[in-house]
Amino acid sequence: MTSPQPAETRTRGRSAQTATLAEIAREAGVSAPTVSKVLNGRADVAPATRSRVEGLLRAHGYRRRRAEATRSPLIDLVFHELESAWAMEVIRGVENVARDAGLSVVLSESAGRLTPGRTWADQVAARRPHGVILVLSGLDESGRALLTSRSIPFVVMDPAGDPGTDVPSIGATNWQGGLAATRHLVDLGHTRIGAISGPSRMMCSRARIDGYRAALETAGLPVDPGLIVTGDFHHEAGYRQGLALLRRDDRPTAVFAGNDLQALGLYEAARELGLRIPEDLSVVGFDDLPVARWVGPPLTTVRQPLTEMAEAAAKLVLDLGKDENPVAATRVELATSLVVRSSTAAPAGM
Repeated sequence: MTSPQPAETRTRGRSAQTATLAEIAREAGVSAPTVSKVLNGRADVAPATRSRVEGLLRAHGYRRRRAEATRSPLIDLVFHELESAWAMEVIRGVENVARDAGLSVVLSESAGRLTPGRTWADQVAARRPHGVILVLSGLDESGRALLTSRSIPFVVMDPAGDPGTDVPSIGATNWQGGLAATRHLVDLGHTRIGAISGPSRMMCSRARIDGYRAALETAGLPVDPGLIVTGDFHHEAGYRQGLALLRRDDRPTAVFAGNDLQALGLYEAARELGLRIPEDLSVVGFDDLPVARWVGPPLTTVRQPLTEMAEAAAKLVLDLGKDENPVAATRVELATSLVVRSSTAAPAGM
């Protein structure tokens, strides 16, 4: 028969945790219940007290054991902007996984900011979801520390910037997609190929334009900075910047629009100027939203597997929540693929 462990060994984990909380309370000059309120995201704590306790929790590297963290049946899904068909594809993917797991999805938007504010972080701490998925967004140091201390796992999907080696993330092969889109136009015989990028602060946008440049350079074609304009991944930017490109005396015969929404804006600009697609102008988008199949003419685009990316992010965040000792952060990139439809053809005269 195996002899029982000494009492101090059996209770070592709990004693260490209790002592840490007590130490934090003493250092902060508050009671242990106040520290507990901060941990649980309660609103009835003065802002100065909350800030002091949060700082000490970070300094002590406090992390609530998952077994002690009562979770709500929720996944928090955070967008930096929530207003397009692109977002609907992501929501569909997360909902697919959440539904199978018996969870609901809470949507929030950071109003165009690349990191949600402190109010959002406090609300998440109070909700105690199974996990958080941030789309084209991220967390600042204090937000990451707050979620980590509550044992709330988080994953970044399509990160706007470099999420860091310690942040799990799901992305797509954006550089390869930009390369494939531009190489398709080169293979058709186009030599003046324009590009409408997304915001330069977003890593996916920079990667797509880098792929565009690489395709031109590999083909021995010059990269003309005048043919590269900056958009914001919205329809209006595609229209506005499309007009700027197409009104040039040396206008391009083809344009890589950066994403499908900008491609649709470019369609509108071409119609306004009396240019036919693809007879006078070839257009390639990126994303392969459902609307790409139904516009006239159907849009050649790079398929980004948005629903699959969202499903992978949801599965990863739930897996992280099950593991008491998660492995090193995971970086996953799903493959993009070119979908050729009717918006591209050889330039006139070929």
